[in-house]
Amino acid sequence: MNDFPEFMKNALNRIDSSQQNTDDIEGYYFEGKNGSQMAFWTCHTERTSKIHAHDFDEYMVCVFGRYTVYMNGTSYVLNPGDELFIPKGTQQWGKCIAGTRTIHAFGGQRIRRNC
Repeated sequence: MNDFPEFMKNALNRIDSSQQNTDDIEGYYFEGKNGSQMAFWTCHTERTSKIHAHDFDEYMVCVFGRYTVYMNGTSYVLNPGDELFIPKGTQQWGKCIAGTRTIHAFGGQRIRRNC
């Protein structure tokens, strides 16, 4: 597959650019009843994210392309199928190549709904 399926990219679930840690990426999310969320991001050009941390755990998997995560002085290169667990409170940032698609699961509310 070259992209996420259309049903995963509903405009009502689009992540506003003001809530992105990486400029110029396309993201959508789904929310569980317990407040946990999943996000699906596509990086159309090579990008670097801002340094940030979350108040909840994060799990990510690289679906396509390559994403390098930097945390605790170590870099983790994720290729398609590679997974990474990021404990809450961990300072992190990353780099991706053009075309990279990732799926993230958050143990809390990462994205605020736009009402």
